[in-house]
Amino acid sequence: MFVHNPEHAQLDREELHERLRSAFAVLEEFAHAGRIGGYGVAAWSAFSSGACTVTELLDLAREAAGSGEHHLRAVQLPVSLVMARPISLALDGRGPLVQARAAGLTTFGSSPLHGGELPHLATPELAGYIRPGSTPAAACLLAAVSCPSLDVVLLSASTPEHWAAAQEAAAAPLAPDHLRKVTDVLAQG
Repeated sequence: MFVHNPEHAQLDREELHERLRSAFAVLEEFAHAGRIGGYGVAAWSAFSSGACTVTELLDLAREAAGSGEHHLRAVQLPVSLVMARPISLALDGRGPLVQARAAGLTTFGSSPLHGGELPHLATPELAGYIRPGSTPAAACLLAAVSCPSLDVVLLSASTPEHWAAAQEAAAAPLAPDHLRKVTDVLAQG
């Protein structure tokens, strides 16, 4: 179970953290009762805006559990060529994905195609730079799945053919040095 976009409540940090601690306490009760196996936080901007950090979430989970034995298991954040900061940070061995992975949490990347908009924004030249012969959709997905410290990329497919194309695109991730070149090119505008 994920606490979804807690930062959208537009609370100050202290109130947000208190609400998260309260939510985690309920989720800890569910976990102890066997109703859920664990929980996570799915955030759109909480990590990038400074609303919370992975370390703070772990501290809140420990407080909610009353011990170090908590059931916080995952974090989810957007990872794409539009939301490329998590990729750049992970390539530098920093950021929420690296911190979560180091803490033993499963990392999920959402919106790898930015709600379906990214394949229409990417040029054939960018797709060819990412991987020669790739379609814009495949190249954009490939960049997301190549992000270091990312365990799962969340993707929907409207047809079996789209799913097969996504699997094919993700089969051979980019080397970190090439992914860095891609993010550097995009950062130049």
